[in-house]
Amino acid sequence: MTERPQLDLANYLPYLINRLGGALVADMIENTLAAADLTIDMWRLLSVLSYRGTQRQVDLVDMTSIDASVVSRQVTKLVRLGLVTRRRSETSNREVVIELTAKGRAQVERIIPDAHKLERVAAAGVSAKDMAVVKRSLRRMYENIARQQT
Repeated sequence: MTERPQLDLANYLPYLINRLGGALVADMIENTLAAADLTIDMWRLLSVLSYRGTQRQVDLVDMTSIDASVVSRQVTKLVRLGLVTRRRSETSNREVVIELTAKGRAQVERIIPDAHKLERVAAAGVSAKDMAVVKRSLRRMYENIARQQT
């Protein structure tokens, strides 16, 4: 008799990552972003622009892991909210450059403390050394999967 393949969902990496990610996103939306009329994708775009400065729209796709069409729609909404500007690149008419406005920067600065607090809550009881390993491992796992898809 052959043994049936089994999978313990409670110990399965994709499930664990998705479960944690879903809980983090739900908390961030409910306790911070909803009041600012922002989605999680908008927040990712704003946080990248805040940290890295003005970016080409195509680069935001890679930096946020958000589909290009979704990035375009979210940037349009952020422009309407007055949080970012969108303009043609000075080096190429085909490239679009996105930049935070002063209003956008102020909004990000209000949200960042909540983002840090959420990470602290999630990491409670996990040493700084272990957190560094978790983050490094997650980045490596993403690279492994991304490399496989190309």
